[in-house]
Amino acid sequence: MPKINGNEIRPGNVLEHDGGLWAAVKVNHVKPGKGGAFAQVELKNLRDGRKLNERFRSEDKVERVRLDQKDQQFLYETDGKLVFMDSETFEQTELDADLLGDRRPFLQDGMTATIEYYGEEALSVSIPQKVTCKVAETEPVVKGQTAANSYKPAILDNGVRIMIPPFVGEGEDIIVNTEVFEYSERA
Repeated sequence: MPKINGNEIRPGNVLEHDGGLWAAVKVNHVKPGKGGAFAQVELKNLRDGRKLNERFRSEDKVERVRLDQKDQQFLYETDGKLVFMDSETFEQTELDADLLGDRRPFLQDGMTATIEYYGEEALSVSIPQKVTCKVAETEPVVKGQTAANSYKPAILDNGVRIMIPPFVGEGEDIIVNTEVFEYSERA
């Protein structure tokens, strides 16, 4: 594994630090008036989700870890486990549903997800940024409500609540941005 200097750490880098795997969430380079420059790095543990703030001087060496990414197809959920299949080898992998967090409702049967592995251990699952959902219930359109920024609440077929534009009605398919939980466009 390559070692990098403390000032080369970027957001998104995965580091081996204190015997664990940590993802750099925020990096702030500080040049104090007295003393050497350093990087103030907010780290998130990939195994248990703990957060840590750490200072790395430019002369500090850190192990940078490369994760293997595999696209796998979601098959089904059983007892809090998500079952994915590798589309090349047809091997099935069981992962905790907690790996997806609050994006779990957007996972649909047959969807291709990207799973990051460290050796044989699966660390994270990411789903496509835009997913098509059906509006299950929403308020009817109020006549004269044509203001540009007027949105109304809606519940999607997966149970997630989002705000949608007034022209979208019940039963319509919409595309939702899964990173920010917002309406993107009509399907």
